[in-house]
Amino acid sequence: MLRNLVLAMLGAVVGVTGVVATTPAQAEGEQFFPMLVYRTGAYAPSGIPIANGFRDYYTMINNRDGGINGVTITFEECETEYNTKLGVECYEKLKNKGPTGASLINPFSTGITYQLIPKAAVDEIPILSMGYGRTAAADGRVFEWVFNFPTTYWSQASAFIRYVAQQEGGVDKLKGKKIAHVYHNSAYGKEANPTLEALAEKYGYELTLLAVDHPGQEQKATWLQIRRAKPDWVFLSGWGVMNQVAVKEAAAIKYPMDHFVGNWWSGSDADVIPAGAGAKGYKSATFHSPKSDFGVHADILKHVYGGDVAKAKRNSFGEVLYNRTIVNAMFAVEAVRTAQGKYGNRPLTGAEVRWGLENFDLTEARLKELGMEGFTRPVKVSCADHETGGPILIQQWDGAKWNIVSDWVQPISEVVRPMIEKAAAAYAAENNITPRSC
Repeated sequence: MLRNLVLAMLGAVVGVTGVVATTPAQAEGEQFFPMLVYRTGAYAPSGIPIANGFRDYYTMINNRDGGINGVTITFEECETEYNTKLGVECYEKLKNKGPTGASLINPFSTGITYQLIPKAAVDEIPILSMGYGRTAAADGRVFEWVFNFPTTYWSQASAFIRYVAQQEGGVDKLKGKKIAHVYHNSAYGKEANPTLEALAEKYGYELTLLAVDHPGQEQKATWLQIRRAKPDWVFLSGWGVMNQVAVKEAAAIKYPMDHFVGNWWSGSDADVIPAGAGAKGYKSATFHSPKSDFGVHADILKHVYGGDVAKAKRNSFGEVLYNRTIVNAMFAVEAVRTAQGKYGNRPLTGAEVRWGLENFDLTEARLKELGMEGFTRPVKVSCADHETGGPILIQQWDGAKWNIVSDWVQPISEVVRPMIEKAAAAYAAENNITPRSC
């Protein structure tokens, strides 16, 4: 009865965006998802579509399905401004909400993720840092409570190098090439550096590392260095306003945009549109389609926006980061659904959802049922592998939209996985953790 009342309230309250609003979880029969967001500040261009994607997917599951096997999803946003200190405060504020506490946490910040990792085992709230955070957490023997599937920064960086090799005619052609990495001067931006350095030693390319300080609005000196050095390829690990500034600066020095590749957090609509025609040809990594014509999109339009496409587009519908968050929210929902198969169709604790994450097996058949066939790839997590070593795609901006321009590019796992295990072992030793036997 109470759950039906909550559902009725969710359906009746509509915010200024035209999306069904939610209230914080308080009653039984609810699965609570905390949402750390940044709708304001220098990182808002990236943060807004992310927040909207989470909200819309959870709302669609409630409106279309009545929740996860009858358990209503509730969620609450807390503004972090992409600030680590504020992010930790938001976590502390939200972690005990709902009848069973937070299901899992999506920090959506590598800095916040680093700070929350020690808390996860104590609070028994799993971290789902999808494609970001501490790469070493891919080793589930050490990081029992952290999951970073479907792929990590180190795998992505290695796949970028493999892609460059493919474009140049083979790995033997990498020797003597110049590759620059322009990166946000933070834990996030630095994550790819160890992999790029290891592969530079292996393949003989010349690597230049160029840090850009927060928030990234001033990059003149960086791009003057690039103009002088004339690297064959530039890899970008930016975020928020930094990305659009980098694309503008690259265009201004007439750098060949088809040799400028962003990571998957540097390839959204907001990163290229401000540069106008100059952005044409820019590329970025991704692990899902940039299109918005899948069944899941049709369901969101129908069950969240009542078919109003214009209203949906005002809320970032179909943009790259919106699409990415649909994937993330789907992972969270399906992890709960997996855990319900063991623990029953009821609100689950963080510890129970952790089991669902570690036994996560997203098949092609299930993707088809979810309206996501061809949107992203299947994922199968294991005790030892919380990343799954997934490949990447390369997308390219044609001046109006993103298009996939590569096949799936596999990471160089024979280099990356030993690095992950070595880093995880060092973390275990520093923190007196006895790795699990998987």
